[in-house]
Amino acid sequence: MNSNDQKDAPATGSHSAPRGVWVAALTPLTADLAPDTARLIAHCRWLLGRGANGLAVLGTTGEANSLSVADKLALMDAMAEAGLPGSALLPGTGTCSLADTVTLTRKAVEIGAAGVIMLPPFYYKGVSDEGLYASYSEVVQRVGDSRLKVYFYHFPQQSATPISHDLMERLIKAYPDTMAGIKDSSGNLDNMVAMCRRFPGFGVFAGSEQFLLPVLRAGGVGCISASANVTVSACADLLRAHDAGDAAATDAAQERITAWRLALQSEPMIAGLKALIAGRRNAPDWNRLLPPNLPLDAEGHARLVAALEAVDYPFDELAEQAA
Repeated sequence: MNSNDQKDAPATGSHSAPRGVWVAALTPLTADLAPDTARLIAHCRWLLGRGANGLAVLGTTGEANSLSVADKLALMDAMAEAGLPGSALLPGTGTCSLADTVTLTRKAVEIGAAGVIMLPPFYYKGVSDEGLYASYSEVVQRVGDSRLKVYFYHFPQQSATPISHDLMERLIKAYPDTMAGIKDSSGNLDNMVAMCRRFPGFGVFAGSEQFLLPVLRAGGVGCISASANVTVSACADLLRAHDAGDAAATDAAQERITAWRLALQSEPMIAGLKALIAGRRNAPDWNRLLPPNLPLDAEGHARLVAALEAVDYPFDELAEQAA
């Protein structure tokens, strides 16, 4: 087997664990800025229909830190009642409150979610690894359910509370059947690759499809990405080409997807994604965001469209209504 074949061999690890292209799903809102449950469920079905392996709901992109615990519990119940498979859901459950994190995590387990993506408690800055260990450990013990699978959420730009490799190693050793992986949204590819090497078999997800292929080749399991709300089909194509060992097709897909991601992040991500969907589906309700985030203005929308046109983004894909 040559080096290219080795690079494009399917990722190793647990076949039952989440892998592939997971979308950090947007949360549409009603006129009174409550979650629009019906529209969210329709969007989730559309994403799964376009090739998403699963959905990371109630995360940063879903504006979860601007939602109440009651809202998040109700949304998880609604997803389950609508028949969205638990195996395709990774709800975000990490908050600054230990009790709230436990409540949300228990609900995720109750609906059969594949796992939870858990921010560290992020209000107090400069906390030690010992303090973070105590927090994660307390959640696991209070939930007390063997079905729980925890994915760390490393996003130091937002949380200002990084998750160190030493902390991860200690928690993995203490709870080997519970600590399942990590979403690394740091943008630091070296960190992602280092985790793949230090923790073989651990579920390392890149936080952007910009790093999907290099993380897969390093032994990671895929990506959990905000911009996959509008790039999901191409990301799924990349994964199929990678798993088939087609290095040339995989490289070409990654180059195309990276260009789209860089264009998409040229404007505020959540506002830009909602603006694109609103415009292409003739659905202005999609433009609503929870303060302090604000919708993209007309000038910003025009800049975003121009940036995407310059890299041949296929706008027609978004015109299809979620169903």
